[in-house]
Amino acid sequence: MRIGTQINYAGGFAESVADIVELERVGLDIVFIPEAYSFDAVSQLGYVAAKTERVEIASGIVQIYTRTPTLTAMTAAGLDFVSGGRFTLGMGSSGPQVIEGFHGVRYDAPLARTREVVDICRQVWRRERVVHDGRHYQIPLPEGQGTGLGKPLKLINHPVRPRIPIMLAAIGPKNVALTAEIAEGWEPIFFHPEKAADVWGGPLAEGKAKRDPELGELDVVVGVPVAIGDDVKHLADFVRPYLALYIGGMGARGKNYYNDLACRYGYEAEAKQVQDLYLDGKKDEAAAAIPADLLHAMSLIGPAGYVKERLAAFREAGATTLQVNALQGTREGRIDTVRQLRELIG
Repeated sequence: MRIGTQINYAGGFAESVADIVELERVGLDIVFIPEAYSFDAVSQLGYVAAKTERVEIASGIVQIYTRTPTLTAMTAAGLDFVSGGRFTLGMGSSGPQVIEGFHGVRYDAPLARTREVVDICRQVWRRERVVHDGRHYQIPLPEGQGTGLGKPLKLINHPVRPRIPIMLAAIGPKNVALTAEIAEGWEPIFFHPEKAADVWGGPLAEGKAKRDPELGELDVVVGVPVAIGDDVKHLADFVRPYLALYIGGMGARGKNYYNDLACRYGYEAEAKQVQDLYLDGKKDEAAAAIPADLLHAMSLIGPAGYVKERLAAFREAGATTLQVNALQGTREGRIDTVRQLRELIG
């Protein structure tokens, strides 16, 4: 089981990268750089690549709507090059709130677009002359839609790897099935080990039945708040505002994927209450309404023996990479958390 962590959206980036250098020393395997509507991920990934030696780097995530598929492929090949073959391309569809509200791009057909983008990226990395006649992307542009001067081209440079790992963020059944079919990695959110099979088992089996064996086993990347010690249970409260933001505020009523996931876990009434409170501006009350058992199930918070038991549950549920959110506030605490986790995992 690999250990990863995510650099925060805003503030203290240089300090965070200095932490990553130390975390690399004590056993960190991969670092994820997000891209919501903060700074872009690409420039920061390049900076991390230059400052580290062994740790893998990943976008977590770049949105499929905000770059052309070939630019996404070029960018991934460039990041793989400057990192010496350590890059994973994490992609996702995000949601209409960000795509239409911040980028001004229509949010449509996320499933079909994702499949096409993955296909185009892999063509680019194989240095084929890119030809794609899809519903959403046509390369080169068809006759009558441009100057007529476009022709199939292949990437000038030779990529470090002809197949850069692709990780897709997905929680809906169809998206999860697609991910299990075509991607090297899957990033769900709010992973509940005891309920993961009921919620995602069917879609994962459906996708894996169509999976190319050359892709290898699916890397399952799960985010986990972590605090190891005898007096750390209170730190779980730091996770509540984050859960409330997603379950309550990331989207509108009837159009919130994270709220839907909480409902699929069996928390229909609680999810509705959190959303109602959050959208009414009562964010503190929404955070307080997060079910304690959901919070603790998706976390690793407690004494070392308890955390080791929960690690076994995550492993049994299929998790292969832990994206750690160390809850101890100090740099030393975060480094010690990864060190302890590495010892517990072995």
